[in-house]
Amino acid sequence: MAINFDKALGIHQYTLGVRSRRAEILASNLANADTPGYKARDLNFKEALLSARTGSGLSLSRTDTTHRVGHTFSMAQSNEYYRVANQPDTGDGNNVDAEVERNLFMKNSIEYQASLDFLNSKISSLRTAIKGQ
Repeated sequence: MAINFDKALGIHQYTLGVRSRRAEILASNLANADTPGYKARDLNFKEALLSARTGSGLSLSRTDTTHRVGHTFSMAQSNEYYRVANQPDTGDGNNVDAEVERNLFMKNSIEYQASLDFLNSKISSLRTAIKGQ
C-alpha cells in the first residue's frame, strides 16, 4: 500500500516553506530599517499557503527541454504586500518600525518551530508504522 504524503504529513509540509519565505521578508525589512524610501513588506499567509498547497504558482514556459525551469516573481504572485505604516513618515520615506518587525519575526520563528515539531511527530509516527512497532 502506497503512502499518501499529503494525508500523512498534513498541512505542515507547506507551512514550513511559507514561514521560511515570511522570515526572509521580515529579515529584509529589518535590514532596511534605515534605508530611505524603503517600504515594509509582509506576506499574506493564508493566500501563500493556499498557493503552496495547490501548486498554483506561475512558472515560465520552456522552449527547449534543456532549459532550466524558471519562475516569475512579482509581489502579487508571491502573496506579498506593502504593510500599512504604524508610525508617521520620518521624512525619508521609510515606514519600517524595527520593534514591530522584531516582534513579527519572533512570532514567525515560534510558528515555524511549531510546524517543524508537528512535522517531526508525523514523520516519527510514519517511521514507527513502517517498522511495525
